[in-house]
Amino acid sequence: MSQPLDPGVMSELRKALKEFSKERNWPKFHTPKNLSMALSVEVAEIVEIFQWLDAEQSQQLNQKQKSHLAQEVGDVMIYLTMLADKYDLDPIECAQQKMTINAIKYPVES
Repeated sequence: MSQPLDPGVMSELRKALKEFSKERNWPKFHTPKNLSMALSVEVAEIVEIFQWLDAEQSQQLNQKQKSHLAQEVGDVMIYLTMLADKYDLDPIECAQQKMTINAIKYPVES
């Protein structure tokens, strides 16, 4: 990546999610097992949006579909962030590290 991302953004999201959950007495339900299962369900909801679309249609969502997709992407980000937080992992750092590994594994052909 050419420009590093602001680590404060992820830190603020993690903090807000913890507070939101704590206010509702939900931490007892947010085990790694439950969070990973919820994440899987939310990813499946993204798949559902595209399930019966052909390739062209999938690239041209209408506003209602795009709004639905945005909500599901938000859910995925929330559960992924909460799961990563259980292990003190920063999803952005994980993605950046994985991109470095992938760049070595899949070099650009000259």
